[in-house]
Amino acid sequence: MRRRRPLLVRGVAALTVAVLLATCSGCEARVYGNPGDPSEGPRRSVVPEAPTDATPLAPPKPTAVAFDDVAARAERARAEAAERGAEVAFRVLDRQTGRQVAVGDSGLATASVVKVFIADDLLKRQPDLSPADRKALEVMLRASDDNAAEEFWNRGGGDAIVERVAARYGLGATAPPSNGRWWNTVSSTADLVRYYAKLLDGSGGLPPERANIIVNHLAASTPDGIDGYPQRFGIPDGLPGEPVAVKQGWMCCIGSDWMHLSSGYVGADRRYVMVIYALQPSDDATARATITDAIRTIFPGGRL
Repeated sequence: MRRRRPLLVRGVAALTVAVLLATCSGCEARVYGNPGDPSEGPRRSVVPEAPTDATPLAPPKPTAVAFDDVAARAERARAEAAERGAEVAFRVLDRQTGRQVAVGDSGLATASVVKVFIADDLLKRQPDLSPADRKALEVMLRASDDNAAEEFWNRGGGDAIVERVAARYGLGATAPPSNGRWWNTVSSTADLVRYYAKLLDGSGGLPPERANIIVNHLAASTPDGIDGYPQRFGIPDGLPGEPVAVKQGWMCCIGSDWMHLSSGYVGADRRYVMVIYALQPSDDATARATITDAIRTIFPGGRL
């Protein structure tokens, strides 16, 4: 992916935070395990074939997480991150019971997570994609290709994409970027959890067979982005014992901070929707470790 230095606007509903310079890109993660020793150097992303038998819209199975314990550990993870100088926000939803746990909720820039909105809007408007568009959509969601995102963003009307998705899903804290750059779209952990939940249950207006396209690509995402940036921070590296379908995002140089955002589904039945956000004045490797360590604190043992 090419590097950019965008203007960032952070906000929830009517709250708009300062516009700052940043570098943008986005990322995803594979379903299981450790992809390899980082000392071996950057790995080339290979986009796998789309799974043909995945059924992400299947009803959740009767398994559960002790949310009282999650809430206490999430507060501890937030405090530990604060000791490192990092701001962390976390939210998880049990789709079966409707129960949520949230700490440190705030407005955030979506970075490459907005590519899920871009894909949703494209599939809503154009259910029959050309072979070239299907391939571009695949690489955008699995390997976070910025070029594909730019093409679909411009073709779909830019800011109007975010406005349409926010209206269909009822995302009150989600707004288009102030400068027309897709990576500066703003949202919140609450809105992102709401989006992912409604994508699966169909209440956001995208038919199940098209929602499946998005979720299946997220479940087959690559260990590295198309530009070689590590894509397993946060949820996937923090929960190596669970299958995940995740869209990642990051930005550099928000002031002196790195921003990382990890979002999506956890569990073989996609029962849990999870979002974690971190902002830290550090180098990229330290910032990735902080957001991953927060998930490990919340879910010790690498499982729900």
